[in-house]
Amino acid sequence: MHLILSKEILAPDVVRFWVEAPHIARKRRPGQFVIVRLHEEGERVPLTIADADTSRGAISLIIQGVGRSTIAINALEPGQHLLDVAGPLGLPTEIAEGQSVCCIGGGIGTAVVYPIACGFKAKGGRVVGIIGARTKDLVILETDMRRVADETVVTTDDGSYGQHGLVTDALKQLLERGLQFDEVVAVGPLPMMRAVTEVTRPAGIKTIVSLNAIMIDGTGMCGGCRVTVGGEQKFVCVDGPEFNGHQVDFKEMAARLGAYRDQEAVSLAEYRDHRCRIGLDR
Repeated sequence: MHLILSKEILAPDVVRFWVEAPHIARKRRPGQFVIVRLHEEGERVPLTIADADTSRGAISLIIQGVGRSTIAINALEPGQHLLDVAGPLGLPTEIAEGQSVCCIGGGIGTAVVYPIACGFKAKGGRVVGIIGARTKDLVILETDMRRVADETVVTTDDGSYGQHGLVTDALKQLLERGLQFDEVVAVGPLPMMRAVTEVTRPAGIKTIVSLNAIMIDGTGMCGGCRVTVGGEQKFVCVDGPEFNGHQVDFKEMAARLGAYRDQEAVSLAEYRDHRCRIGLDR
């Protein structure tokens, strides 16, 4: 059992929890994740470790409520518990000393790229952050990113906050200004990550993407997170979750992400119907 220490609403349907997990807080490294289970019959949910506080023995998890399990977890309050928090899992981000890096987060992907930005900064790197969202209300972790990055650009699709446009527009402008990056790290919706790789490909800039959204089991046993990278089959949970974006077969991954969409919709509808029948949602 893992005690929920605090809860903060970052955006509509997006919650930051601090959860008691002392072993994970000591061992975790940027890029790694945990598998969370709410109760005995609960789904295994992979979540990036957004931050850690070793003095409290706690880790931060940022969760977007989009399906049955994540909505149920986001309904928890401080003082309640998660049954399982297993980790740290996955390969940590490869971070070299003194690198110039552009860390790009789209939507909830900012929660994944933020600890990576912190890792590069801790190794003496120069970090430029780009945070993108559809609209102002969906921008998360801006203050956190500005605290760690040497420069931060915020974009919104509708122009309601920051720079009007996409994260790729901001990246192109940085490159046109003459900024040079040893590496670009992009985390967010699949189309966004694919678009970033097409911006960096002509310049030959190393580009890392995180494919954590496709994970299910988290241990390499279910095979649900198979992706093709550089013509080879990989399992995101044990071989990643980070890969060279220029080598990822994004078309194949998009098809795999949609494989269970109908079942997910049915499960969510059943969950909402149950909550209405017992009087929790009216």
